Amino acid sequence: MSDLLDIADDLYALTPGEFTAARDAKVKELKGTDLAGPVKALKRPGIAAWVVNLLVRREGDQVDQLLNVGAALREAQAAMSAGELRALTKQRRQVTAAVAHQARHLAAEAGHKVTQAVADQVEATLTAAMIDEECGRAVRSGLLVAPLQSNGVDAVDEATLAAALAVPEALGFSAPGREAPAPGPPDLRVVPDPDRDAKARAAAQDRLDQATAVHDGAVSEHDEAVADVERLSARSLQLQAEIDELRRRVVDLEGELDEVDDELGDAEDVRDEAAAALRTATKDRDAARAALDKLG
Repeated sequence: MSDLLDIADDLYALTPGEFTAARDAKVKELKGTDLAGPVKALKRPGIAAWVVNLLVRREGDQVDQLLNVGAALREAQAAMSAGELRALTKQRRQVTAAVAHQARHLAAEAGHKVTQAVADQVEATLTAAMIDEECGRAVRSGLLVAPLQSNGVDAVDEATLAAALAVPEALGFSAPGREAPAPGPPDLRVVPDPDRDAKARAAAQDRLDQATAVHDGAVSEHDEAVADVERLSARSLQLQAEIDELRRRVVDLEGELDEVDDELGDAEDVRDEAAAALRTATKDRDAARAALDKLG
């Protein structure tokens, strides 16, 4: 592991509130070295990214299981029918929802209440990790600075992955597990924060970015749902029209059948009369031939 990844791993194991001060202190420590610039460039993680990073470090085995399930489902997906794919999507949602709930619980234990908007971003990131292999590698690094999202069709592009990671080298790195810190004595000192306004703006920008991402995802899902409804409605109308046409055809055929049955009865009567006439004619012919034979 490179020195930069080692430092990044330590920094991104901290809470968002601790990150900036710890990073700046590390930059001062590294002043005059080649690492000072790259460390200073490390971005403070958004809340959703921090929650995922926390999950990776505290519940690495659970995250590995989620990624393994995602890989297995991706392999099986190619041979699935439409019905099986719907079941697969439901299963994937259940798995990611359960793990996202665990992540939310860990964040609460760390003293951060997770809003529904952030929870949705955490779940979307975990879903992307199951759907997209590269997203899975990014999540397992524990070095996210922004949430991820995948539509399940197109691979997440390199630029999006790079923007979501603290450093490009994070892909292929797996964050080691870390235990929750033991609670220390409460700090009752009140210290003015000179960066309060800047932090408030940064937090507001994070909320806006997260809300925008959630909105964009909701728009995409809504558009897909509308398209499905329109497609299925059109197919339903087509099938109903075909059924109506078949019903009309059945009525026509039943009427034609009645007419043919009537004609068949008449034809059978004519046949029976013709058969009787044939028998009489045959008898008369045979009698006439016998009389002729007698006359020699």
